[in-house]
Amino acid sequence: MNIKILGIGNAIVDVFCKINEGFLKKNFLTKSTMKLVDENEFNKLLSNLKIEKTIAGGSVANSIVALAKLGNKTGFIGKVSDDELGARYEEDLKKENVQYFYSKKKEIVPTGTCLILITPDSERTMVTFLGTAGKINQNDIDINAVKKSEILFLEGYLWDQGEPKQAFDKAISHGNKIAMSLSDLFCVERHKTHFLDLVKNKIDITFANEQEIMSLINAKKFQDVIEFSKKIKKIIIITRGEKGALAIKDNNVVECSAFKDLKIVDLTGAGDLFAGGFLDHFIKGKSLKESLNKGTEMSSKIIQTIGARIS
Repeated sequence: MNIKILGIGNAIVDVFCKINEGFLKKNFLTKSTMKLVDENEFNKLLSNLKIEKTIAGGSVANSIVALAKLGNKTGFIGKVSDDELGARYEEDLKKENVQYFYSKKKEIVPTGTCLILITPDSERTMVTFLGTAGKINQNDIDINAVKKSEILFLEGYLWDQGEPKQAFDKAISHGNKIAMSLSDLFCVERHKTHFLDLVKNKIDITFANEQEIMSLINAKKFQDVIEFSKKIKKIIIITRGEKGALAIKDNNVVECSAFKDLKIVDLTGAGDLFAGGFLDHFIKGKSLKESLNKGTEMSSKIIQTIGARIS
């Protein structure tokens, strides 16, 4: 094995903007969610905003960069176009010591972009133009890289009917150990039956927040989630905001408290960095408790800075 963790996800350039609550209402956006838009709507929103900064992002890419910063040998597969943002994306990953297993070419659709809108309460609302990221297909998957990695880490955002699903399936069928993040409540609701099948039958480690996992199994109360997780005999990791996080494996439920008194400025990337921290310790053979603690430490750091990268 020459890569510890290989991520496959949407290669998206993040564009950070500070906004007031009124901007969300005026543009019919629901706080703390992610909305997919076309290029025209994206450009219309962007024309009314002041950009704070741009950075190569995407949920799994954020986790992979965090893992690289923690000294792990990592790689990433994500589809960009051979345009200015695509070049910036590739440079940014290389600068972070992440191997990029993708050869960009001129695509019909430009590189994907995500507006990250930060309200005064530090919550973030995302508006994404997937661009060519959402058109990933099985030819984009580097099978050698998949086979040579110890853990393959996928994001729910990537899963869609047609070509992305085929890319997902191809990667899973050649992977050694599979981890996946459910990504987003709307994402779970759109693909519930498929995600449930993946979590039960194909994924070794699932990352979810409380809302996502409860929606996935139509739970009435959190105890239902614990019962479900014990039954399927996989590792289920659940983040619960101020209530901390827990890991369920077989009949063991391991809990970890959230850090207190943090100066929160932006919640972007909290889940991504949590997954990165957890996987870092997990792959080093640490216990579930130690892995949860590392995930919590990483997410606590990231929410005290703007963006999804730790320096």
